[in-house]
Amino acid sequence: MSYQNISVVGTICLLAAVAWGADAKVSVVDRPNTALRNDHYVGNRAPLQPSSLIKLPVGSIEPTGWLRKNLRLQADGFHGHLTEISGFLKKAGNAWLSVSGEGNHGWEEVPYWLKGYSNCAYVLGDERMIAESKLWIEAVFKSQQEDGWFGPDKGRGGVATRLKGRSDLWPNMVMCFCLQDYYSYTGDKRVIGLMTRYFKYLHEKVPADKLLNGFWPVSRGGDLLFSVYWLYNITGDPWLMDLAKKVHADTARWDKEIANWHNVNIAQGFGEPGTYWLQSDDPKDLQAAYRNFNTVRKLYGQVPGGMFGADENARPGHTGPRQAIETCGIVEQMLSDETLLTISGDLFWADHCENAALNSLPAAVLADMKALRYLTAPDQPLSDAKSKSPGIQNSGPMFLMSPHMHRCCQHNWGQGWPYYAEHLWLASPGNGLAAVIYAASKVAAKVGPGEGTNVAITEETQYPFDETATFTVDTPAMVQFPLYLRIPAWCEAASVAINGKAVPVESKPGKYLVIDRAWSNGDKLTLTLPMQIRVKRWAGNHGFASVDRGPLTYSLKIGEKYVRQGGTEQWPNWEIYPTTPWNYGLVFDDANPAASFKLTRRDYPQSDMPFTHEGVPVMLTAKAKRIPNWKLDAHGLIGQMQDSPVLSDQPTETVTLIPMGAARLRISALPVIGTGPNAREWSAPPPDTAGK
Repeated sequence: MSYQNISVVGTICLLAAVAWGADAKVSVVDRPNTALRNDHYVGNRAPLQPSSLIKLPVGSIEPTGWLRKNLRLQADGFHGHLTEISGFLKKAGNAWLSVSGEGNHGWEEVPYWLKGYSNCAYVLGDERMIAESKLWIEAVFKSQQEDGWFGPDKGRGGVATRLKGRSDLWPNMVMCFCLQDYYSYTGDKRVIGLMTRYFKYLHEKVPADKLLNGFWPVSRGGDLLFSVYWLYNITGDPWLMDLAKKVHADTARWDKEIANWHNVNIAQGFGEPGTYWLQSDDPKDLQAAYRNFNTVRKLYGQVPGGMFGADENARPGHTGPRQAIETCGIVEQMLSDETLLTISGDLFWADHCENAALNSLPAAVLADMKALRYLTAPDQPLSDAKSKSPGIQNSGPMFLMSPHMHRCCQHNWGQGWPYYAEHLWLASPGNGLAAVIYAASKVAAKVGPGEGTNVAITEETQYPFDETATFTVDTPAMVQFPLYLRIPAWCEAASVAINGKAVPVESKPGKYLVIDRAWSNGDKLTLTLPMQIRVKRWAGNHGFASVDRGPLTYSLKIGEKYVRQGGTEQWPNWEIYPTTPWNYGLVFDDANPAASFKLTRRDYPQSDMPFTHEGVPVMLTAKAKRIPNWKLDAHGLIGQMQDSPVLSDQPTETVTLIPMGAARLRISALPVIGTGPNAREWSAPPPDTAGK
């Protein structure tokens, strides 16, 4: 995907608007029409680029189905009880709870945790969690000094940086997100006062060459830039534009190149120039976000699941599907996708957010969300406590499912599903709504002309496991507004019906279908997104295959045995061992590979937990042969991928593939079995190179 020029009006109509009924216009567009405004929600002020899409106030979207279940499991799991588990969140001596900012611990861990914890609380309406969140937010208000600084001042805990207090802006960057979300949920104007005073401190008191000291602040300056724009859109204070230029100038040069190869910095920082494009109006800045994304994927992301191999850093020669990504990296990538979606209006970012969220994130945690692992890879048939270094860069128990360790991910992971839920629906230009990420939900928003009308739309669907979604409008009076529907890039023949009548329009993959009409109470819109089985051959990575259906990638189903490995009785650690063979290559017809797979359906689980072996409602069966020389190395890390097609003299078997997100043990990148002169023997690794 590459950036395409956005015209002055911000929309490229790919199909002439056609009349449908007496009051409706239906069109297919590349971007929302930013020549139109949204009068009901705070968008970008001039001189910033006009808003393509606007995030609704926190609490406007109520997820149901599997997404609500995930949030409930998160609240009841280790992240919702992390103050009882994590030493970094102990209240005694915590610098974040000190009026003077003094303490012996309290760095990024508190705001990392609070960011996900509070948003999970807001989305669920969980009063226990809301009260706990407010305790920490109130402490932030009390910590603000006369000069504008807030938070840890004279000290902090942590070993990741030598910077302390005011020399390190990184933890405050994260806390600004917590404050912004709190304001969005409550309207508490103290947030505006605190952030204004804090940003004035940064603008007037901190020299430009002292602003973003240290590896983490300079790599992640885009987060601070986003917060400066957020405040500017509310207050309109012109000096904030000068501060934004100062922040961008001191941020690592993501606008020129990949600034560094740490996986979370990439996922979190690659889009910074795209954010700055709002102010610069230079197409090269927005292009840089796409360039960074594509560069990383070309070098280290030739694997299914939407992420890339960087365990802790991306390294030349370590590009196969056994290379892993931090759980932090997954959730930060999702937030970057969501941010770039609102900035550019490009549905490429929504497609990618779904890819990472549905295929990579679920398997990084236990199904009951009572533990997570630091690193997850597309091919990972063993998840134990043994160190996998040097094949994996990080040493230590990086594959162990634990609620007690994996420090940054332990706290930061919780933002993933709450922010995902908050971006299902967005406000659009023309006082409308956009359904950009699909999940069962209910949105309450103001739409239409003048003072607007408060409407609710209920979305009923079992997506991504099913092809249809039904939207029911609840409005006190007929109201005209545009409804934008995302057509995923993988969907060739989407169709829409309103109140049982087909809408005569030819949809386009990766575009918006826009229906602008007078909506009445009880109107029902049915969206059908046909899902085809597709086989992708990864020419840039040994020619292995991955199998998709709709937004889901499928993985070999491997029997899983859970073995307790320390922890506590209430919050144990777990290793996961395979109980069935995993070293298979696929057998299919190259001329029509999709025809070699059979779709099997079963009832959607009453538990609302479809990302489990027991709950998956869709599976595929396929033919496969084992590859005897494909083994684990001496450290228990899967052997390197080798070139396909592969020779195998083993009998053909029928194997089951399940959605990649449901497979905590997984083979998602599968060799292809072949015959003839192009097929190769799989080489067993020499004993002296095991693990390298």
